[in-house]
Amino acid sequence: MNPPALILLSRRSLLGASLGALVAPGALAAVPSNGRLAFAVFRGKDKVGEHLMRFTRSGGVTTVSTEVEMRVRLGPIPVFRYAHTATERWRGDSFASLTTRTETNGKVEQVEAEASASGVAIEGPGGRLAAPASAAPLTHWNTAAFARPLFNPQLGKLMRIRATRVGADSVQLANGQSVPATRWTLRGEAEIDNWYDSTGAWAGLRGKLEDGSTMIYRRI
Repeated sequence: MNPPALILLSRRSLLGASLGALVAPGALAAVPSNGRLAFAVFRGKDKVGEHLMRFTRSGGVTTVSTEVEMRVRLGPIPVFRYAHTATERWRGDSFASLTTRTETNGKVEQVEAEASASGVAIEGPGGRLAAPASAAPLTHWNTAAFARPLFNPQLGKLMRIRATRVGADSVQLANGQSVPATRWTLRGEAEIDNWYDSTGAWAGLRGKLEDGSTMIYRRI
C-alpha cells in the first residue's frame, strides 16, 4: 500500500501542486473560530487514523501546525504506519514558510520551504527546487492557495493539478451529521474532492488511492 494520508492520496501527490488552477487569487481562507480542525481518516469503511490542525495568529502571521497519524492493520498485525508533522506560516495572504517531517514505515522524508520576493526555495528529498514567488503548499485548508502554483509538502515537488470550484453541496461529519458545504475538485495527478462549510473552513475530503480504494476525511 502506498502512503495514503491526506498528504499522498494518488501517486504520492494528494498534497501535490497546481500549475494552473481554475480560480482567481483571493484572501486567506477562513481560520476556524476555535483555532482547530480535526478529522477522522477512513480507508474505505475502516478508520485508519486522525489528522489534526491547530491555527494561531500573532502580528499578522498565521501559523498552522499539523499532525497526522495513521496505521493500517491486517487483522491484529500493523502493515502500514504513517506519521506526518508540519508547521506552515502565512504573513497576511502571502505564504511565508513550511517545514515538514514524514515517516512512512520507517522511511523519513523532510521538506523546508522559504518564500522571498524572488521565489520560494524548497529543499526536499529530491534536492533543491526554485519555485515561483507565488507558490504555496497544498495543505487543503486554504482554498485561496488553489489559484497558485502548488507544491507537495512531503516531497517538495511542484505538481500539475487542476482545481475547480463545483459549488453548493453537503458533507457528512464524523458524528453522522450532514452540513451545507461548497465542493472543490482537484484533478490531474490526483483525484480529490474537498468540502468547505458555510464559514469557509475545511470540512471534508475524499480521494482515490492507487490501489483503487477510497480515503475519506470526516471532520470531528
